[in-house]
Amino acid sequence: MSRGLAVLFILTMVLTGCAQPAQPGVSAQWPPAGDRGPCTVGKQTDVAARMRDGTVLRADVYRPATADPVPVILMRTQYGKSGAQVEPMRYQSPDWFASHCYLVVIQDVRGQGTSGGTFSEFTHDRDDGYDSVEWAAALPGSNGKVGMYGSSYVGATQWLAATTTPPHLVTIVPSNTASDYYDGWMYEGGEFRLAFVLPWAIGLATTAATNRHDGATATALTSAAADPTRWLNFRPYRALPVLQPGNPAVAPWYFDWLSHWTRDAFWRQWSIRDRYPAVRVPVLDVEGWYDAFLAGGIENFTGMVDSAGTPTARANQRLVIGPWDHLDWGRPGSTPTPLLKDIGPVGDSPINELMLAWYDHFLKGVDNGVSGAPRVDYFLMGANTWKSAPSWPLPQTRWSRYFLGGDGRLGSRTGTLSGTPPPIGQAPDRYSYDPTDPVPSLGGHSCCGARSGPQGPFDQSPAEQRSDVLVYSSDPLAADTEVTGPTTVDLWAASSAVDTDFTAKLAVVKPDGDVINLNNGILRTAFAESLSDPQPAPPNQPREYRIAIWPTSYLFKAGDRIRLEISSSDYPQFAPNPNTGAPFGSSAATVVADQTILHDAAHPSAVTIPVIPDSGPGSDHVPTRAQS
Repeated sequence: MSRGLAVLFILTMVLTGCAQPAQPGVSAQWPPAGDRGPCTVGKQTDVAARMRDGTVLRADVYRPATADPVPVILMRTQYGKSGAQVEPMRYQSPDWFASHCYLVVIQDVRGQGTSGGTFSEFTHDRDDGYDSVEWAAALPGSNGKVGMYGSSYVGATQWLAATTTPPHLVTIVPSNTASDYYDGWMYEGGEFRLAFVLPWAIGLATTAATNRHDGATATALTSAAADPTRWLNFRPYRALPVLQPGNPAVAPWYFDWLSHWTRDAFWRQWSIRDRYPAVRVPVLDVEGWYDAFLAGGIENFTGMVDSAGTPTARANQRLVIGPWDHLDWGRPGSTPTPLLKDIGPVGDSPINELMLAWYDHFLKGVDNGVSGAPRVDYFLMGANTWKSAPSWPLPQTRWSRYFLGGDGRLGSRTGTLSGTPPPIGQAPDRYSYDPTDPVPSLGGHSCCGARSGPQGPFDQSPAEQRSDVLVYSSDPLAADTEVTGPTTVDLWAASSAVDTDFTAKLAVVKPDGDVINLNNGILRTAFAESLSDPQPAPPNQPREYRIAIWPTSYLFKAGDRIRLEISSSDYPQFAPNPNTGAPFGSSAATVVADQTILHDAAHPSAVTIPVIPDSGPGSDHVPTRAQS
């Protein structure tokens, strides 16, 4: 399949702020009008806040009609304060939260919307975040306690502010956001996350151009956004004309992301995972099994439990993981992939009710049992039920190792997964990886919606017909088996290239033959030992690589089989590795790589799966006001 045809698996690229259009014929009201609080609400628009360098940012302020000082809920967004991330069917309106007697502040970040200054992703959000928290705490009617909320980059603005330890910040509620802006945001396993980052950057550049009244550039970018296949195919990436590398006003930050293709000081200056001791507040973190930032969200939870700056913060971390992609949280009118949509109302996100209970506890002192000890609430797909645990990975996890095997005949498609180590001399599997003909992405963990990138569960059978996709399957399972947690692949492989990619995908094979992806991972081989110091590998020499498949939670039913797919590309979710060893995006040159996957006694390739022997009874909802 050509690269152009592969891109047809993306139905629509939505390029402005990770937003999706409303769906025709949807009658469900969003946001719901009910369950309002007792306070009537007034609104002030474009309220000015002066940052330490004199730049003025502007916010809409929703004021509850009460004589008593109230806590502040702050959102700092680059997607437009008037939208406040209400659509597509995510958060309740700021007015709704304010009706529960909170002072709600929705602020445009620097250089976006109505705010002044020059936009540059991540660059100003630590200092601006600190200044904005302290400004909001001092607003008339505030009691000095500030909580934050928001999804995706609006989760990043919370974490970046929290790492500066503002005195009046009491709690944050980030959703669908990462722990590191190199690893698991722009890049994964050393490879560039093309289908997410490029369209997203075009959208950011468009709104920034609009904000600085550069109509010509905004028009050109809007036109370019209508032709996504062309720009995903363009090489070399560093010369991408749509973002105008020769014009520093357009998107210099995008070309910084490409030139800093390792996890160097440029990325470490903003890393959250390096700064957990500086964060001293309780965190409610909400993620999705097919979200672009799932792994980082989980790392934020475990990192804060282990290393947050105070005992109170370490004890008050809560993680909720549902059956969601980046935007579609199970609402009646949302548009997730059909297999997620079919889950029904039990999979709806509890974010608004849970967030309100969280704020009532930490900002108003209500004793509602919403926290008090680390807690994970997760949705078990396959069983379609909610479960809870005190830690991650789940404490009862049984790490089960399955060895890859087979007869070395690629066309047989009969590779095996077995608990028995492979014998001496078992023949390897071989395939050729051509960067100009990559394996098409069928679902996965990307951004930003089911119709804008390779996200969610899909039948993998079309991709499995390719000669460059290896398939290894277990025998049918004798009993129902829960798998919850991260999966790792220890892969013995050799390549004719000095630098190439290996991909791994965990899937369930149903008795009817459907093959549904649970999650996936990738490794650029030069980054096998270090994300900061890539090293080429000697060609054609076997080496053991560890590939991290992102976490999942799924109940395999008796008769299902566990499947592992191995390949070297997953396009357009990831940029195809050109196999040349050149710095990322610097050249259009490619070479074909001959790949060898070994699975014998001397090279025991294996996958380690988190089997859960007893996770207790499930529930049809996530408790929001009392632990159970």
